[in-house]
Amino acid sequence: MVQEKAFPTVLFLCTGNFYRSRFAEIYFNWLAPREKLLWRADSRGLALDPANFGPLSMHTRRELQALGIPLPDPLRDPRDAAVSDFEAARLIVALKEAEHRRLMQSRFPVWAERVEYWHVHDLDYAGPAEALPQVKRHVEELIGRLRGAP
Repeated sequence: MVQEKAFPTVLFLCTGNFYRSRFAEIYFNWLAPREKLLWRADSRGLALDPANFGPLSMHTRRELQALGIPLPDPLRDPRDAAVSDFEAARLIVALKEAEHRRLMQSRFPVWAERVEYWHVHDLDYAGPAEALPQVKRHVEELIGRLRGAP
């Protein structure tokens, strides 16, 4: 059995590590073994919001429940990004370029151009019924790409 630590990691980034990136992380970690992909996901935030209450957005919880995907146990609080997170990841994905490229350039300029940027809006521009299925599709496409990669 391959130890999980040996798996290459995709790091998902969003602003608060509460909603989009956490959905991407949990969905990826649920789907990858079903697709026989020996990768794992982690996630971090680039500007944590102290107003986010609890470890995970209710929208993320509801969508995962609707998909029949259990929550990780224990369920962790949002985590702020650090250089060590980027160093540990084989692939880094930020959920919305217009929002996250600027944060990356400000906080982690050396890493900003090494990030794959998606275009998934936060709650200020799109509701969860639109955004989370987009994240789901992107994750599925990513897993397909990684499965086909050498």
